[in-house]
Amino acid sequence: MSNKKKVKFKDAIKSDKPTLVDFYATWCGPCQQLSPIVNSVKKELTGQMKVIKVDVDKNRSVSNKFKIKSLPTLAIFQNGKIIWRESGMKTKTELLNIAKKHIKYTSPSSQDETKITKVKTSWISKLFS
Repeated sequence: MSNKKKVKFKDAIKSDKPTLVDFYATWCGPCQQLSPIVNSVKKELTGQMKVIKVDVDKNRSVSNKFKIKSLPTLAIFQNGKIIWRESGMKTKTELLNIAKKHIKYTSPSSQDETKITKVKTSWISKLFS
């Protein structure tokens, strides 16, 4: 972890952008199987969702606060609150689908913006005609 910037957990989960947290332990076999899936999801959702990993043995206060009793446990936080949580294995497809459900709608596509503009224009023109 020499190149990684250390950020306090509470600061990492405060974002209005969803944050996927992988609670794991180095001795946990299923956690080791899930790790490359989480890394792949992180790469695919870059810019849309933060993804962090928390070693429960090194961060006991965090794991105790959120009552992590089973590993692996995945959770999605937004604005400091858990909006989704589940323990156990997930496939990449399952995890991507869950993550995408929790990513905020940010901006309409340019095609949608054109439709919105046309609707506003026609409504306004009808109002003043």
